[in-house]
Amino acid sequence: MYDKKQVSVIMPCYNAEEVIGKSIESVLAQTYEDLQLIIVDDCSTDKTAAKVLPYLQDERILFIQLPQNAGVAQARNVGMQHSLGRFIAFLDSDDLWMTEKLTRQVELIQKNDAPLVYSAYQTFQETTDKTLKTIQVPETIDYQGLLRNTIIGCLTVLVDRTKTGDFTMPNIPGGEDTATWLHILKENGVAYGINQPLAYYRVSGSSLSGNKWKMAQRTWKMYRETQNLSFVETCLCFSSYVKNAIKKRI
Repeated sequence: MYDKKQVSVIMPCYNAEEVIGKSIESVLAQTYEDLQLIIVDDCSTDKTAAKVLPYLQDERILFIQLPQNAGVAQARNVGMQHSLGRFIAFLDSDDLWMTEKLTRQVELIQKNDAPLVYSAYQTFQETTDKTLKTIQVPETIDYQGLLRNTIIGCLTVLVDRTKTGDFTMPNIPGGEDTATWLHILKENGVAYGINQPLAYYRVSGSSLSGNKWKMAQRTWKMYRETQNLSFVETCLCFSSYVKNAIKKRI
C-alpha cells in the first residue's frame, strides 16, 4: 500500500558534487511538504556523497549508494523500489524545481483523476545560470500524440501509482523516460499538462539530450524496439518527432 498523500521524489546522481546541493534544496523548498526524497548515487567517483551527507538530517531523505555504475534508468528503478508514496516524481541532480511545482501538480492529477501530469519548463545555461528558453507543452496528450511529439520532460512528471501500479524504466539511455510515459499512456489514457514553467533544466555540453544525432537514433530505436512499430509507422512518427524537435529549439 502507498502513502495516500505522499510524493516520492527520485533523484539519481553521478559525479554531481558541484550541483546536487541546489537540486536537493529545490525539493526541500516545496510548498507541498508530504514528500520523500530518495537520492540514488550511481557509484560516483567524486565528493557527491559528502555533499549529500549534511542533508540527511532531514528524515524525509533516503540516500542509497549503488556498488557499481548501473545507469540512470536502473538508478531510478532502485529509487522507486524504496519509495512509499502514492505519487512518483523525478528530478535529476543538476535540475531544479519551482517551489509550487508539487502542490499544483497534485491538485491537477487528483482533479482530473489522471495517471500522469507534466508541465512546461525552462532551460538554463550550466556556466552562467542564464535562462535560455521556455519549453511549452499541450494541456493534454495521449499515446499517439506523445509518439509524434516527445514533449514531456522527465523533471516535470508526476505519476499516480494508484492508476498505473508499480512500473520500471527500460534501459534506453536518453530515451528511458519517454518510453515509460508511452507505456503509461498506452495503458491508462490521457495525461494533463500545465503550460507554465514549474522546473528548470540545466543545459550542459555533456547532456544526453544535447547530442541531437544520438538522441534521434535512440528515439528511432525506441519506436522499433519498445513500441514495436512497423517500419512505416516508425517513419511517420519519426518525421513528426523531427519537426517538433526543430520547433522546440527555434
